[in-house]
Amino acid sequence: MMNLKRLFRSFFKRGKNNLIKIISLSIGLALGLVLIAKVYFEQSYNDFFPDNDRIYQVISNYSTTEGNKAYPQTPGAVAVGMKTELPEIEVATRYTWLAFETVMVTPDKKKYTGNVILGDSCLFDVFPRPVLAGDVKEVLSRPMYIMISRKIAEKMGGINQAIGQTFTFDSRPGKPVTVGGVFEDMPNNSHLSYDVIVSMPSISQFMWDGTMNWLGNDRYMAYVKLLPGVKPEVLEPGIEKMKEKYLPLEELEKSGIDIGWDFKPLLEIHVGDEETKRMTLILSLLAIALLFTAVMNYVLIVISSLVNRSKEMAVNKCYGASEKNIYLRMLSETLLDIVVSSAVAILLIFVFRGTILSLLNTTVSDLFTLKSILLLIGVCVFVFFVAALIPGHLYARIPVAVAFRNFTESKRYWKLGLLFIQFIAAGLFVTLLVIIGRQYDFMLNKNPGYTYNNLAYCSLSGVDSELRQKALDETLRLSEVAEVSSCSQLFFDFASGNNIRLPNGEQELFNIADQYAVGNGYLKLMEVPIIEGRSFIENTPSSKEVMVSRSFIDKISKHVDWPDGVVGKNIYISEHSRGLNDTYTICGVYEEVCMGIIGHQDTRASVMFYNEKPSSYLIIKFHEQTAEALEKVSDMLTALLPDKDIQVYSYAGEMRGKYSDSEKFRDSVLIGGIVTLLICLIGLIGYTNDEMNRRKKETAIRKVNGATTVDILRLFIKDISWMAVPAITLGCMIAYFIANTWLDNFADKAELTIFLFVGCAIAVFIIILAAVIINCYQAANENPAESVKSE
Repeated sequence: MMNLKRLFRSFFKRGKNNLIKIISLSIGLALGLVLIAKVYFEQSYNDFFPDNDRIYQVISNYSTTEGNKAYPQTPGAVAVGMKTELPEIEVATRYTWLAFETVMVTPDKKKYTGNVILGDSCLFDVFPRPVLAGDVKEVLSRPMYIMISRKIAEKMGGINQAIGQTFTFDSRPGKPVTVGGVFEDMPNNSHLSYDVIVSMPSISQFMWDGTMNWLGNDRYMAYVKLLPGVKPEVLEPGIEKMKEKYLPLEELEKSGIDIGWDFKPLLEIHVGDEETKRMTLILSLLAIALLFTAVMNYVLIVISSLVNRSKEMAVNKCYGASEKNIYLRMLSETLLDIVVSSAVAILLIFVFRGTILSLLNTTVSDLFTLKSILLLIGVCVFVFFVAALIPGHLYARIPVAVAFRNFTESKRYWKLGLLFIQFIAAGLFVTLLVIIGRQYDFMLNKNPGYTYNNLAYCSLSGVDSELRQKALDETLRLSEVAEVSSCSQLFFDFASGNNIRLPNGEQELFNIADQYAVGNGYLKLMEVPIIEGRSFIENTPSSKEVMVSRSFIDKISKHVDWPDGVVGKNIYISEHSRGLNDTYTICGVYEEVCMGIIGHQDTRASVMFYNEKPSSYLIIKFHEQTAEALEKVSDMLTALLPDKDIQVYSYAGEMRGKYSDSEKFRDSVLIGGIVTLLICLIGLIGYTNDEMNRRKKETAIRKVNGATTVDILRLFIKDISWMAVPAITLGCMIAYFIANTWLDNFADKAELTIFLFVGCAIAVFIIILAAVIINCYQAANENPAESVKSE
């Protein structure tokens, strides 16, 4: 009890800089632990599913004249066929997406939003979730019946109240579905994210039924659960027999195509993704850098009070304290500091939980689970021993004689070593921040091949063609609107694919990104240049023209020699052509546009068709886009289409949203950089204060002998510079390798020049010098008589 009282009294004792220690350590702990928890969260994806080590995703492997490609989608019959033909498979399932973030409308006009899939009756056998109401097998076997999540059910009045209710999907009106059951929400660390499961027998009400298709219509996500002890390699002979039984192998061979299936472990779907692995590595390095900086700063502050506490430790030794007792004393003091800092860190995490959610896309409750908390406790224990044992070693070596004379040993090189590490972290974070900021600006400002300034769009999915045309006409009448057109596919969204053949040709040449139908003046509105031929002949009821991108020329030239160009040539396009003789004529070639976003670009050639009737997206170009103009269009369309949930989106705003992950990563590094720099400056100020006190008489004598204030400042600057310059340089070099790892996510990258790294290093160095000058200026101006009068 006495030891505890002494410990708490010493905590509030002056001269130990406890407030600074707690502030810097708690902030470092808060940020470091959050990043470590985020890394653990990313590594825990899908581990909550029972028998997760036996669940595999079916991957389609295609070998064509373009090379080998793997896709996560399969035709509808693959999962069913595997369960039938391969006895090693315990159960198989498949689902396909119906709508993302779609609006569901009840008969009394209440609206709910969620992700919707079509799933078969075996879905819960592979991916079980607690069922709160209803019989899953029965519900997912009945046409036009659905299972909904707890979240949706509670919005509808409760689990029991939701059963039996009906609603329609805004994008597919006139197709009411009935709630037959409720399941527990999917956790956030699942690669599956759906709120509504429509029974697979309902598929023909919403789209073409390809559930038993073996070739084409590759839109289904297929999964299998193997029997205990079975490895995927065992299935290969059975898969070959299955191919011989169900696939037209001779026709595929003539077309130059070979199809196969592979299996990807469930636990590797997210964790094994290259982007996830790179991001996990970077977050881990940043967390280590933050924690290490905070701990080293703590040790630096403790060592800085060595001179002040030396007599105290020596007196303890005079009264019989051994080195073990000194170590225990430091352990107990550090334990108290760690406990208080951890409490403050927890408070900071709670206060800034909204910011954490915004930056990491993960709630605090998801980050801090029982398993992750145990991991973080282990990290804190490691921090505790590092922070306690280094100072403990130094304090234990203080000689007993210090009790009777002045102690002059300052452990200066220990302090410089700790500062060296902190300066490395400062150079790392600042340089990394600048690189990430440059890449973010590069992505936003890079010309995608079309102009989206003053552009907006609105989905008219589920609206008939007459009302779409009326909506287009009424929008064009608004004074704020310059042009209006329509399209089936937005450039930044992922495009479906179709295959190209020559007329009467047997071989499929290559796959293209299909933009489907566009309306009048679409390319002109989007400011996409036409480099060969012309645009579509408009107002044609049934057009057989197609436009292709520049890269289409390069693709087709590998298979056929058209010396006079592609314009005017006929091609077969799967899905659009009803037979080998049903061809489309290339009327023009447009300049290459960026499909998708940088980092997730679709590198295929693209094609587009013309439709006189407006397509599902209304594209609006304003004279000047303002919030008022967007609202005016929205109000007009809402009045025209009262049963439709109208959302008018700024194209530029949505484009920025596509890069939100990069923006959040930039902001995370910004916060980490600011905190690291502040911790470094705290340590630097503490070091310079110690040095000023240690060299007080030296500087006084120098001033008596004619040294100016600038000379004294130069003395301290030189002392710091020889250590800061290599440390910052090393930090910039580490930032280069980390940044290159992150930039591998992007096909187009901002240029990294030597001037960028030199500029970052100079900026950090200037900040450090400014802190030294400001902190030392008063001491450099001090009257030397005050310093030497005690001599």
